[in-house]
Amino acid sequence: MIRLTLPYPISANRYWATRVIPGKGPRKAQAMTYVTPEAKAYKAEVQRLAMAAGWHAPIIGRYAMHIQLYPHRPVDWKTRQRKFGAAWDDTVQCIDLGNSEKVLSDALKDVVMPDDKWGRRILLERMEPDGEARVVVTITAMPVAQAQADLLGEAA
Repeated sequence: MIRLTLPYPISANRYWATRVIPGKGPRKAQAMTYVTPEAKAYKAEVQRLAMAAGWHAPIIGRYAMHIQLYPHRPVDWKTRQRKFGAAWDDTVQCIDLGNSEKVLSDALKDVVMPDDKWGRRILLERMEPDGEARVVVTITAMPVAQAQADLLGEAA
């Protein structure tokens, strides 16, 4: 298991960008999607922090990932709390949970896990802002359970 406190993820809109390459002559224009320089910097920082935490080889096989997203607590949070009660944090700007998972999975690829296709259980939570924006990621290897003999048609 590894638990990392990482910088707040950048938006998927800033992580990937698309450029249209005009066609020449009979060739049609083509769209090319690429990872932005800002995304490369975020990925490098995430990988540096993972290695500094002692993670030097990707988990082999299935994994579970728990993502706790902490938006930045605004200066006027007490005013919002008085005005909106327990739901005050709904007024705080926050990245979309699904996009944060994709950005984090891409940033952790090749350091913590070989590919996000091995993710079997992913829990995403938006937490109440309590200070600086950050994300806490816990990744746990998931062993493959042995099939029961009677399910395979074998006698126990």
